[in-house]
Amino acid sequence: MPLPATRRTLLAASAAATLAACGLARAQTADTFRIGLIAPLTGPFASTGKQLETAARLYIAKNGNTIAGKKVELIVKDDAGTADVTKRLAQELVTGDKVQVLAGFGLTPLAFATAPVATQGKTPMVVMAAATSTITESSPWIVRTSFTVAQVVTALADWAAKNGIKRVVSLVSDYAPGIDSEKYFNERFVSRGGTIVEAIRVPLRNPDFAPFLQKVSDAKPEALFAFVPAGVGSALMKQFTERGLDKSGIRLIAEGSVTDDDILDSMGDVALGVVTAHHYSAAHNSAANKAFVEAFGAANGGRRPNFMAVGAWDGMRVIYEAAKATGGAGGEALLAAMKAQSFESPRGPLQIDPATRDVVHNVYIRKVERINGQLWNQEIETIPMVRDPGKTKP
Repeated sequence: MPLPATRRTLLAASAAATLAACGLARAQTADTFRIGLIAPLTGPFASTGKQLETAARLYIAKNGNTIAGKKVELIVKDDAGTADVTKRLAQELVTGDKVQVLAGFGLTPLAFATAPVATQGKTPMVVMAAATSTITESSPWIVRTSFTVAQVVTALADWAAKNGIKRVVSLVSDYAPGIDSEKYFNERFVSRGGTIVEAIRVPLRNPDFAPFLQKVSDAKPEALFAFVPAGVGSALMKQFTERGLDKSGIRLIAEGSVTDDDILDSMGDVALGVVTAHHYSAAHNSAANKAFVEAFGAANGGRRPNFMAVGAWDGMRVIYEAAKATGGAGGEALLAAMKAQSFESPRGPLQIDPATRDVVHNVYIRKVERINGQLWNQEIETIPMVRDPGKTKP
């Protein structure tokens, strides 16, 4: 039975409106370069997300919101540090929002969870924070602008051996970056003639360091090597001091997250003299870094940028320059343009290795010192252009 004329008219109008809306959506997508930033903005790792988001927005503010004639749209999603949520958000960003790039990833499990989404969607994925060596191997679409813990802890092991430390206990958080830290520090230190007296792993969430530090005290090493996530270092150092380990002659040496720039000045005297290795310090003496620290502080209530922030800043730079090179196109062309980039970062010189898609940069040995009334990670030694030992022979 034929439809009444009025209803046919309404259906035709509705279909025309739908087609017009689809056409407008396609046009808007064609005129927009979308970056999906996934970060833990709530929960125990919210400070990581804040650093990532602030630096990403700051880069856009400083470098403009258009690329190759397209408007840059930063779509920020909070995963609360939960891998299942990260994966779901990534899928929504790729299939629903049609982003050209996925970015962020404050923890290793979050990056691993997203890797299949990047591969299936053929969407470049810029890892700005997570630091386990094998992340870039989980998808050919991943480029990293953060660092790997293997890069920094092997440098620290070399420093310890050169400075007369012979017996060490290692203490790490029990998840992938901590296990990487344990593996690469301990192997390198032993290869340099040192002895690992004991290897201790502590829970990632809500750790109580007291029983583990008692083990350290009983073992009587010359130094404790530690890795804990950013934000947890103050609790570790407080308990290290409360148990008198600092007065027992045991030195504390650590992966640089332990003396995170974001919270270092609030740690107090317990942090003084702690030696760490990392790829960035807010105290890095360069014009590029001084400008970055000043701009970040102005945008973030006077707080310092940390290594998460510089990873996001450099990640945005890699995205911008690649998009310029491709005229705003995504996919394989964008990924190819990200590889082999080389530039001066606030951290120092930086390269993306085209073979591994991993970051190559300086590693710095730092010592916490009080300068003009504030605590800073002062660089005391530079190891130039370090590649990830997880992909190269030590």
